[in-house]
Amino acid sequence: MRTRFFPRAARLSPQLALLPMALVAIVGYLGAALWTLRISLTGSRTFPSGRFIGLAQYRRLFDNERWMLSLHNLALYGVLFVLACLLIGFLLAVLIDQRVRGEGLFRTVFLYPYAMSFVATGLVWQWLLTPGDGIDGAVRALGWSGFRLDWIVRQDLAIYTIVIATVWQAAGLVMVLMLAGLRGVDPDIWKAARLDGIPAWRVYTRIVLPMLWPTVATVLLLLSSAVVKLYDAVVAMTQGGPGTASEVPTKFIMDHLFLRSNVGLASAAAIVLLVPVLALLAPYAYARSRKEAV
Repeated sequence: MRTRFFPRAARLSPQLALLPMALVAIVGYLGAALWTLRISLTGSRTFPSGRFIGLAQYRRLFDNERWMLSLHNLALYGVLFVLACLLIGFLLAVLIDQRVRGEGLFRTVFLYPYAMSFVATGLVWQWLLTPGDGIDGAVRALGWSGFRLDWIVRQDLAIYTIVIATVWQAAGLVMVLMLAGLRGVDPDIWKAARLDGIPAWRVYTRIVLPMLWPTVATVLLLLSSAVVKLYDAVVAMTQGGPGTASEVPTKFIMDHLFLRSNVGLASAAAIVLLVPVLALLAPYAYARSRKEAV
C-alpha cells in the first residue's frame, strides 16, 4: 500500500502546495476584477448599485478632462521613467562589472533606495526640491543667492520631479538584474573581442545587449508595472498638483472612489487601467509558455 500511495502523493504535492495561491488569484484577483467590471456598467455612486447603464460610465470617463490629463501625464512619466532606469541601471551594471574595488559596497548603496517605500522616497524628495529648503536652500547658503530650484511648484515641470525621485529609487533594481545578466556572459566573448581589437562599447551594443534580451524583457515588465501603479510618490510629493499638473490615473481612481463618492466612474477607470497591464502580461506569458513547450 505504501508503495502505491507515496508516488501518487509525490506527484500531487506541487499542485497541493500551489492550491492556496491559485484560490487567492481566482477569488481575490479575478473575482475582484469581474466585480469591478460589473460595477463599471452600473450607475453606482456612493454605494454599488444594480442599475445597469451600459458603457455610459466609460463615455463620461473619456469626456473628463482630468482623466485625459492623467493619461497624458502617465504616458510622459512612463517613457521617461523606463528609459532613464534602463540607461542608468545598465551603465551602473557595466561599471560594477569591471570588478571595481568595494563592489559589494557599491551594490548595497545603489540598491538601498529600492528598499525604501515610495512614500518615504516622495517625502524626502519633496523636501529636497521644495524652494527655500533642501537643494535650493543649500545652494543659496553657499552664496548663489540667485539660484532657484522650483520645479516641484511649477505646473509644467512638476511631473519631472516625480520622474527624478522614482528613477533614483528604481535604478538600483535594474542595475542588479542587469549585473546578473552581465555576469552570465561567456568570458571567451571578451577575449575574442580584445584579440580582434573591437571597442568595448561595440561589444556591449552588438553582442552583449542582444544576449541580455530575457533580462531586459523582465526589467521592462517590472518597470512598466510600476508605471501603471504609480500613486504613492505622487501623493507624497505633489498631491497631484500644482492644481492637477501631476495627476495620474491611480490618484483619479482613489479620489473618485473615496472622496467624490463615484464608485461607478472609479470602477470604469480601474478597468481601463487594467487593459495595459494585461497587454504587458499576455505577450510575456505567451513567450514563457512557448519556451516551456520547446
